[in-house]
Amino acid sequence: MFGIFKPQAHIDRLPPDQISGTYRRLRWQLFISIFFGYAGYYLVRKNFSLAMPYLIEQGYSRGDLGVALSAVSIAYGISKFIMGNVSDRSNPRYFLSVGLILSAMTMFCFGLTDWALSSIPIMFAILFINGWTQGMGWPACGRTMVHWWSRKERGSIVSIWNCAHNVGGGMIGPLFLLGLWAFNDDWRAAFYVPAFFAVLVAIFIWVTLRDTPQSCGLPPIEEYKDDYPDDYNKASEEELSAKDIFFKYIFSNKLLWSIAIANAFIYLIRYGVLDWAPVYLKEAKEFTVDKSSWAYFLYEWAGIPGTLLCGWISDKLFKGRRATTGILFMVLVTLAVLVYWFNPPGNPAVDMMALVAIGFLIYGPVMLIGLYALELAPKKAAGTAAGLTGLFGYLGGAVAANAVLGYTVDHFGWNGGFIVLTTSCIISIICLIYAYIGEQKHHAEKEERLASAEA
Repeated sequence: MFGIFKPQAHIDRLPPDQISGTYRRLRWQLFISIFFGYAGYYLVRKNFSLAMPYLIEQGYSRGDLGVALSAVSIAYGISKFIMGNVSDRSNPRYFLSVGLILSAMTMFCFGLTDWALSSIPIMFAILFINGWTQGMGWPACGRTMVHWWSRKERGSIVSIWNCAHNVGGGMIGPLFLLGLWAFNDDWRAAFYVPAFFAVLVAIFIWVTLRDTPQSCGLPPIEEYKDDYPDDYNKASEEELSAKDIFFKYIFSNKLLWSIAIANAFIYLIRYGVLDWAPVYLKEAKEFTVDKSSWAYFLYEWAGIPGTLLCGWISDKLFKGRRATTGILFMVLVTLAVLVYWFNPPGNPAVDMMALVAIGFLIYGPVMLIGLYALELAPKKAAGTAAGLTGLFGYLGGAVAANAVLGYTVDHFGWNGGFIVLTTSCIISIICLIYAYIGEQKHHAEKEERLASAEA
């Protein structure tokens, strides 16, 4: 890798009596860094959705705005895969902070200039740049987690860390209201106020994040925790080439491809509900701007306990069977979507509860697929594996949520939009059932190998 992004070199190991204390301190420091760092990325990802009701009032159609918004998902899906491969060969300290600063700059363009919102093509271009820089977030955090936490710890760690995007995404609504209050009802505050705080977070990442344990004078996490994967060897600590990552560990991994396809439909539901909540609640349910902003906040923050519960169920109740937990949660998501759809106007409490339920439930499957991807590839290819699922999630799901759903509502009303969402729920369950079958086969083969070895 080039320049400041080059992985930090390994240094001489610290004295044995300093290993445990340094490991504990740095793991706390690094977790706080990637948690708030990734939350910072969500401060500048979905701001455009809050501005869409104002842009519709200026004459833009829902379909056109959906096309513009889809640029984030198109760019993010490609970037998460491509930049995920770059991040596997980069120092996350600089990779993560630079990406966040660049993303914040695009929001400043929207908030502080007139030309940025003057046409759909310009909006699309700026949102595309934002989506590309957003793709530098998840993989860098994934690289950090697989290097600093062992396999037996990652279920809990990833589920807790995954709540970061709920924290960041949920703060956009309150920060928007703060901006409206502080800047004389300027709706462009939805862009520049969160961007300011994102820059502060980027500085925090730069100060606190580190690269691998070996770059800090520590042993690999597998050695420190005595927790070695089945295929672990000394070569597992060597940086891989892009060719080996793609062709040896990603493109030939059938189970990884199956969960990537499932991810596309889950993301369509996730963003189909989230991105269109301000518009849907205003037009179909007669919500005011402040109520829609708080609904946006509640949707995101409800995902925090839901994600933690999903991780706990996956580890404790289903003993690491990720697909089983995903099926359970997606069945419940389907029921919540139906309530959100059929509840008549004039019952805002029911709409709020349905929206909160969807937020509570949908982020668990999102987390599980990301975790599953990390477990299906070596740690030096973890960013690329996660990037593949992200590529499907954003190109196959989030783009449809933005553009397809927007045009569907334009031509067939909100009933047409909810038919798309409900169908996606059903298809996602079918895909997870397929993943469950593959998962069961994998565990059966593993048990047979263990039985043969003991015999």
